[in-house]
Amino acid sequence: MKKLLLSSFIALAASQAFAHGPGGIHAEKSATKAAFDLVHTRVFKDGTHLVFEQVVAGTAGAEKPVSNGGKFATAEVLSYVWPTTLDSSVIGFDGKKGIVALALTAHPDFDDTPLYDENNDGNLANDGDDWHSHWVVLTPDESCGPKGLKVRDIPKGETPKVPKTWPGAPIYIDSPGYDFNLKKDTVTIRVPLKEVGFPTDFNYDGVTAALKVNANLHNPLLCVVNVYDVASGDLSLPATWPEKAK
Repeated sequence: MKKLLLSSFIALAASQAFAHGPGGIHAEKSATKAAFDLVHTRVFKDGTHLVFEQVVAGTAGAEKPVSNGGKFATAEVLSYVWPTTLDSSVIGFDGKKGIVALALTAHPDFDDTPLYDENNDGNLANDGDDWHSHWVVLTPDESCGPKGLKVRDIPKGETPKVPKTWPGAPIYIDSPGYDFNLKKDTVTIRVPLKEVGFPTDFNYDGVTAALKVNANLHNPLLCVVNVYDVASGDLSLPATWPEKAK
């Protein structure tokens, strides 16, 4: 009986510890909004895809921005983000342009996925409020606040290399239309390996954040204005794919 109880306890502990899969970055619950309170962030391979996953303390995707009446200026964006050490050339931009991050975002006041109809109503330009995926390139900018970050701007007159699914906005953003899922406490984005020239390994972290469009619609156009949580606690990008043996 003692052996049975002991084995049951070990099995229960293991199931709780690895309920959301091994590896990645585990974090304690915090006082931030439960829908954005990261408890586990990881990247793993599933067949021909890399799966970027975040687990939160509450219900993933339960909160969306409040509309400002459809104005692009001052529009808010809520996001689940995976900053990486990938080079910007991997996602179709010129190389060495900043921090490459995958993100799942929602923003009711504008649409930046002109090739996709997320709400399946036949209109490609009215579904920014639905969650959707982006690659973005982030760079520091004190105009966004002390130690602030923005999505890198494309200055007027410049024509940098952009991905084929670039939405035409004057910033380093791509709208690839990857499959994603929001289920209970888990957010996932599935990235086809064939579409992205991934290196053999890279580091990553997890972030939940709000961004806002500049009221004056000029550089910086899109700033990070509120960070809800950082998986590592210090944005050190400590996790690796593939997971390194310990």
